[in-house]
Amino acid sequence: MIKTDICVIGGGSAGLSVAAGAVQMGAVTVLVESGKMGGDCLNYGCVPSKALLVAGRAARAGKKAQDFGVEYEAPRVNFRAVHDHVKAVIAGIEPHDSVERFEKLGVRVVQGHGSFLDRKRLQVGDQVIEARRFVIATGSRAMIPPIDGLETVPYLTNESVFDLTDLPKKLIIVGGGPIGCELGQAFRNLGSEVTLVEMATIMPKDDPDLVKVVRSRLLADGLDVREKTKVITARNDSGNVVLQVEREGQREDISGSHLLLAAGRVPNLDQLNLEAAGIAYGRGGITVSRGLKTSNRKIYAAGDVTGGYQFTHMAAYDAGIIIRNALFRLPARVNHIAVPWVTYTDPELAQVGLSEVQAREKGERHRVLSWSFADNDRARAERRTEGLIKVVTTPKGNILGASIVGLHAGELILPWGLAISKGLKIGDMASVIAPYPSLSEVSKRVAGSYFTETLFSDRVRMIVRFLAKFG
Repeated sequence: MIKTDICVIGGGSAGLSVAAGAVQMGAVTVLVESGKMGGDCLNYGCVPSKALLVAGRAARAGKKAQDFGVEYEAPRVNFRAVHDHVKAVIAGIEPHDSVERFEKLGVRVVQGHGSFLDRKRLQVGDQVIEARRFVIATGSRAMIPPIDGLETVPYLTNESVFDLTDLPKKLIIVGGGPIGCELGQAFRNLGSEVTLVEMATIMPKDDPDLVKVVRSRLLADGLDVREKTKVITARNDSGNVVLQVEREGQREDISGSHLLLAAGRVPNLDQLNLEAAGIAYGRGGITVSRGLKTSNRKIYAAGDVTGGYQFTHMAAYDAGIIIRNALFRLPARVNHIAVPWVTYTDPELAQVGLSEVQAREKGERHRVLSWSFADNDRARAERRTEGLIKVVTTPKGNILGASIVGLHAGELILPWGLAISKGLKIGDMASVIAPYPSLSEVSKRVAGSYFTETLFSDRVRMIVRFLAKFG
């Protein structure tokens, strides 16, 4: 029997953040992990995908250098070296998330699957852990879509695609969300033929006007993007994967050397025996309150397993809420008013707060401001003028949300998150002095456009002419 103050189940982003914070604040802490420390983000998600994207952009950069008067020979991709680059990036971060580091911090790490015996005890192998508080942070995994014949063909998910050492010749990706679009563009830039199949439209949670910019770039890069297309069956044909798809009532076959499934995520609830602990859950994940408590008030849940925002930065945010609640008994509650997210295609697409569509659906009275990267001198110097920023405000200038598509959009979104979380108004953003020439000027310019109609009105001109009479 192990008795502890807090037991964290899951060594991914949320679990590690809770465990590190709790033990350093004096709580006796146990961490249970059945797989790799660092979870999905380090090993199969954020880190390797961004490393692969950088490799793809390096290959594409040579092709675009002639736009600047510089000529290179066509790039030669050594995909085994690309694989090694991705693994090296993971290895460089691994020590920060390792068992050794957490044990040095004072966390007792128990490796194995955890299963609840009752409302306050968890069994891991032949050990039983009794804790004053539990935190479930077991994350999520790729959803395997119900496609007839899928069991007869080999397929990849985000957990296996980064183990490839040979470049796929023809890659079919099922799913046009952020994962599908990012990996599709990366593999295309590295030399694969890529077909992207999406039942609805790509990146459906983002502003359609901004998604249009990303779609145009994917098509220009040579991706075969099939939207509003349903996968009917899968079969093996002499070692190739063949998908029968349907669009607008017409069926056809798509053939590829590799198949990647990126059609959504499901929470990792297997083997937890949540019923024994009195924890309510559904297909989307564990049900939690705004304080991240489950239906068992001694047990919390954080990160992807709750079915909420599936971002690493939100896992860390959830950890902070739980620390305040579980250790300090403070009434901390989640506030999702300024949650940012970024799709790291090229160009990037970033969002925080409400989009124009969301504001309309909520019935909010609003104004929409926009500014094109084509009107930004730094973007013109970089020859990256595709993109725009859209900001949604109330009629009185309160900022409701911002969306950006363009070069470094993920970096440009930060001040808008700060503005929303602190209740700043559009005038505050307009009054900032932005360095010239910089991409960040798009934020100042779009904010200033809120006042254009008022500043250059007939009324203002009349006032100026009147005051001029006094010398």
